[in-house]
Order: sequence, then C-alpha cells, then structure tokens
Amino acid sequence: MTMLTVYLVLLLAIPSGVVITALGALGRPSLIWGLVLLCWWVIARLQMLASDSRLSFQPVRFTFVAFLVLVLVSFAVAMLRGQPEDQVSPAFTALIRLLSWAGVLLVALDGIRTVTDLSSMARRIVVGAGFLAALGLLQFLTGQGIVDFFGTIPGLSMEGGIQERAGVIRSSGTAIHPLEYATAIIASLPLAIAAALSRGFRSNLSRGGLWYWLPVALISASALVAVSRSAIIGFAVAGISMIPAVPARFRAAAIGVGTIVAVAIFAASPGLLSATIRLFSGVVSDPSTLSRTRGLELVPQFMSPSPVIGSGFGLFLPRYYIFDNQWVLIAIELGILGLLSFLALFLAGIWSAHQARRSGNADIRLLGHALAASLFTVAVLFAFFDGLSFPIAGGMLFLLAGLCGSLPAVVDATRVSEALHTSRYRGVIQ
Repeated sequence: MTMLTVYLVLLLAIPSGVVITALGALGRPSLIWGLVLLCWWVIARLQMLASDSRLSFQPVRFTFVAFLVLVLVSFAVAMLRGQPEDQVSPAFTALIRLLSWAGVLLVALDGIRTVTDLSSMARRIVVGAGFLAALGLLQFLTGQGIVDFFGTIPGLSMEGGIQERAGVIRSSGTAIHPLEYATAIIASLPLAIAAALSRGFRSNLSRGGLWYWLPVALISASALVAVSRSAIIGFAVAGISMIPAVPARFRAAAIGVGTIVAVAIFAASPGLLSATIRLFSGVVSDPSTLSRTRGLELVPQFMSPSPVIGSGFGLFLPRYYIFDNQWVLIAIELGILGLLSFLALFLAGIWSAHQARRSGNADIRLLGHALAASLFTVAVLFAFFDGLSFPIAGGMLFLLAGLCGSLPAVVDATRVSEALHTSRYRGVIQ
C-alpha cells in the first residue's frame, strides 16, 4: 500500500513533464519508482518459499505477460532489421517505460490481498484525482499554470503547460497534455461515484458521506470545462457505465444535481457553452477529426511491412504520422497479435473486476463495478489519443488493471475469512 501510494503521488502530484535533467527522458520520478517496484516484486518472488511461490492463474497477469513478450519479440526483430540512429533511443525509452508500468501492475496484482487495502487504494486514487481536478479548475479560472515552479528547481527541467482552444483555457493540471489530464480524472470518476455511494466503501458509517461527493463534483466540473470532445465523451461513458450501480432512488437526484451544476458552470463562463457546441457541430470540418479519419486510410500501408508483430514498440515516431489513437498505434507497432493482446489485457481486467459479483459484501461488488467502469473508460479514451505516450495516462491504466486483477483474490480471501468467522461463532455458541 505504501509503495503504491508513493507511486500515485509521484504520478499525479509532480508534473509529468518534469524530469531529472541528467537522466533525460528516463528521469521522470514516477518512471523511476515504477522500476523500483518491479525490482522489489522480483526480489519478493525470489525470496518466497517454493511452496508459496507458485503463481496462481490470473487473467490480467497472463495477458500482460503475453503483451510484454510480444513487445520484446517485436523490439528484437526491429533491432535485427536495423533502425535509424535517432529511433533506437526512443525505442529503448518506450521499453523501459513499459517495464516501469509492469512493476506497478504486478505489485498491485500480488500485493493487494484484502478488501481493506483495495478500498483504501481506491480512496487514495479518488482523493488524488479530486486534487488534480481542483488544480485544473484553478488553472481554468486564473489562466496560470500554477505548477510551473517545478521547472525552476535546480537539476530538474520541465515541458508542457496550459493550452487554449477557441479563446478558452484548456487545463492540464500536472499533465503534459489536456487529454492526459482528462484521462486521469475521468478514469477516476467511477471510483469517486462508488466512494460517494458507499461513504468511502464503508457503508456502515452513518455520517461523513457528503465529503465523498466533493471529488465527483470537482471531476465533473473539470471535464465540462475541458473544451474537448474526447473528455466529454469519456465523461459520458464513465457516468453512464455507473448508472446500474446507483440505487434507483438516487438516480433522479443525481441527474438533477448534475444538470444544475452544468448550467451553473456554463452560465459562469461566457463563451464556454458555444465553444463546446462548436466542437461537435463542426466535427466534419475540424482539422483534428480530418487528420484522424485520413490516418485510418494509411494504416494498411504502415502495417504492410510486418502485419503480424508490427514495426517495433516505440519505433513509430510522430514524424511519420500522428494518429491520436493508441489502438491504431499498437496495431502498427505490434501488429495484429499485439493489438489482440492489448485488447485482451482490458478484457481480462474487466472480467476480473466483475468477479466481485461473487462476494456477499455490497461494497466489494460496488468497487468491482467501479474498477471495471474505470478500465473501460480508459479503453474508450485511448481511441482519441496515444495514451501510452503520456506518463499519467499509461500509469493510471496499469494501476487500474492491477487493482482489477487483484479482485478475485480479494473476494476469495474475504469469503474464507467470513467462513472462518462463522465457524468460530458457531463453535462459541455450541
């Protein structure tokens, strides 16, 4: 829990454009800590007794290992073919970044074993996303980056900053790009809603539940002022996917409050509503939309040299084409097999999260539904930008996937604990 929390703080609190200057692209604090987690996981596995070290079958682990193997094979084949000198370094950087994310996923997968730890980690994600959304709103209101001071610290360098579209500030929080920022907060929205509904996944509490609605409000407001089609679509996906988990008596109230908040935000910011409407009404002639649609026509051409295992992970640079679609980029870099394994990782995570339905604990079932919705939201958002090229978006994906993968073990441990408690209770009665 502590190690994962440190990673979450480094991921969300320190701007993703900040690097240790001497280390270059490998100097991002969250990336370095992810590698520490990977080494820690390996050492922990080696120190376990032989009887305890057998890995149980977990779909998330299996699909991620398959994806990692395909990345390594594709990378090796690409290096054997020979690559331009300026492509080798980005490819190595992409590979090390994936290994860092592997540490996050594996520690979450094997380290979270109790419902207390899982719910605590979910709450910390919600709190982190709430602060990130608050920072974005502050940037929107002031027009200032707020976190630019990181670039003045000796030994650190920083890239990125707030952007503008149609005369409206596009917040980015601590992210390099507004879509990276949107992915982090919107992927956390289902967890925030679930935490609010269950008073922080502790429904036995009689008071204090209203505080958990604050992150929901902050994330929702930040998504509405994002001036981004992708953010609004992701927000809709996250919200709609949580409707089945919201008790029927609360749905009308939630829709009503949400409508009031939206009206208040658009009324307080002149020009925001018209800019948002133009995003969708002018989609046919929008340059970014045209670039995405034209790019799809080029996919067969870029995949033709190696359609099965791709051209190599991290080797398709923006100078060739910018697809703004992680799924397409995976197909080009890792081929058909890589695309299938990447899709399988999402499906395995969602399936694992839905195993919470086997639990008799209402909070665990709600948490499982929220984790599945969060992972599905990331999958949708990755269709609008190359998410693995951005530290926060990639880190959130693999952290959520690891938590989803841990749920079956959490459910089993909870059932065993409840069975032992019941048997001991019966023994005392007898």
